[in-house]
Amino acid sequence: MRIIGGNVFDGDGFAVRDLVVDQGRFVEAPAGVSTGEGAVETVDAAGCSVIPGLIDVHFHGCCGADLCDGTDEALTAIARHEARRGITSICPATMTYPEDTLARIVSVAAAHRPAADEARLVGINMEGPFISPGKIGAQNPAYVQVPDVDMMRRLQEAARGLVKLVDLAPESQGALDFIGQMAGEVRISLAHTTAGYDCAAEAFARGARQLTHLYNAMPGLHHREPGPIAAAFEHDEVTAELIADGVHIHPAMVRMAFTLFGDDRIILVSDTMRAAGLEDGDYDLGGQNVTVRGNTATLANGALAGSVTDLASCLKWAVAEAGIPLASAVKAATENPARAIGIADEAGSLAPGYLADAVILDQDLNVKHVILRGALL
Repeated sequence: MRIIGGNVFDGDGFAVRDLVVDQGRFVEAPAGVSTGEGAVETVDAAGCSVIPGLIDVHFHGCCGADLCDGTDEALTAIARHEARRGITSICPATMTYPEDTLARIVSVAAAHRPAADEARLVGINMEGPFISPGKIGAQNPAYVQVPDVDMMRRLQEAARGLVKLVDLAPESQGALDFIGQMAGEVRISLAHTTAGYDCAAEAFARGARQLTHLYNAMPGLHHREPGPIAAAFEHDEVTAELIADGVHIHPAMVRMAFTLFGDDRIILVSDTMRAAGLEDGDYDLGGQNVTVRGNTATLANGALAGSVTDLASCLKWAVAEAGIPLASAVKAATENPARAIGIADEAGSLAPGYLADAVILDQDLNVKHVILRGALL
């Protein structure tokens, strides 16, 4: 396959050039040979932006399915829908459930193998149950518990090592010790937390490396109580997730996040639930009823219940509405999440040797074509 004439992302910016795909991976274009000639399949990307396949490391489901359904059919529906939207690698998130339920969910995920038209399942994000009842969000408070190393290792065994992210509240009993023991085995993200600056800073010192959906379900910035956001800012190795759906965060705060952390430390995520891609109506998330109206999903008490805006649309919103440079938004939706979950040697780039996952965006940043592992969807 040859992708010709596109404005191709190179990791820092864009330049008009061609891409060549062979056996599902990008390869060097043969010297002196026009990539627009020959019998090889050609995709015309003239006037479009060509970016790596998107990578979502925090979402729950879409098109009526959820990771926590715990079925291969649900995973197939999710992975197929995401691929069509240009999200070629997925790391879906669990909800707060008991250990036996989580074990069943992660074991089914570990056994899943993607069909040719499905995004790759590259990890699991365990959002709960090690969170704070004081910042519960849309999680179920009945199943919240303190961090448990033995339980986490049992779940990782059930997942066959597929758990890449574990979210927790560092102020929970035993959480700091948990971080110290587990930081070398999984990436730990501070989430659904009431922690102040000192506690968060200690968590990062012990090995936590991420903030789950920055600003949401955590104390805000305050000049006398700086909280976990300031602690994360001061630790250069820490990345911050950002839900750029136009609902969770004001555009000014999105701009501030990119300015504070830099575009190499922000990870765009969608946090979508099963209603993404469907009409308004009543759905569920983690066993709780959710009402969707437009692009907003809420619980009965009015709390936001995830998102219905997929990652491709989040990227478009970040650029078109929040004013984030396209190159910065692309890094935050491709290279940065790949690095965070340990797949940066095969995904998140259009360089030779990488899996041939690419998205062709039109001038309005809509998804025009998706190349998935070297095949045009």
